[in-house]
Amino acid sequence: MPAMNTDALKQQAGEFAADFIDSGMVIGLGTGSTAIFATRRIAQRLRSGDLHAISTLPTSLATEAAAAELGIPLTSLATHPRIDITIDGADEVDPDFNVIKGGGGAHLREKIIAQATERLVIVVDESKLSEQLGMNWPVPVEVVPFNWESQAAYLRALGGTPALRMAGDRPFHTDQDNLILDCAFGPIADPAALDAALNSRAGIVEHGLFINMARDVVVAGANGVRHLRK
Repeated sequence: MPAMNTDALKQQAGEFAADFIDSGMVIGLGTGSTAIFATRRIAQRLRSGDLHAISTLPTSLATEAAAAELGIPLTSLATHPRIDITIDGADEVDPDFNVIKGGGGAHLREKIIAQATERLVIVVDESKLSEQLGMNWPVPVEVVPFNWESQAAYLRALGGTPALRMAGDRPFHTDQDNLILDCAFGPIADPAALDAALNSRAGIVEHGLFINMARDVVVAGANGVRHLRK
């Protein structure tokens, strides 16, 4: 699929989901190339007067900077511990609305926001749909820099093939200054079991499996936008 067409689909999905928002809501702002279109649409609705009295929580430093530049009001979980709706992208989505996130390295903050959210809406283009997680995307695993090689060994013991994410000729660092091991597991037969195994390991800060968290998936494709709901 040509890049221009993919961008157009991402815009359709993001803008469609942004219209779920009502005035007075507390909103989680996702990170990535699809979620940014939702953020821009929110800013547009604020400027037009169609939307007012909202508060937003960004899921990354990049999203925070974009929202501030667009004039979107920002808040924190300390002030607003309950979030009405979060709109975020994903790298892979299965039929049960389980997703892999973290291609942009923001999955730790994204999961913190998602856990505080009443309604998590995932926005994707149709290329991100998969019959089984892991078929098309590795699981990003955020690890502390200290002795990170031992976490790579643990991932191999679980049947994965980890690769240290790089930014040019240096390791990529997250907003929390951690490292990411992109771990290919192939098709994941039991995402919940893998989620539990990763959560049990000291040194693994967070991972990109979001299990039983999304309530809506907005999919843009050649035949238009579909709104899937649990």
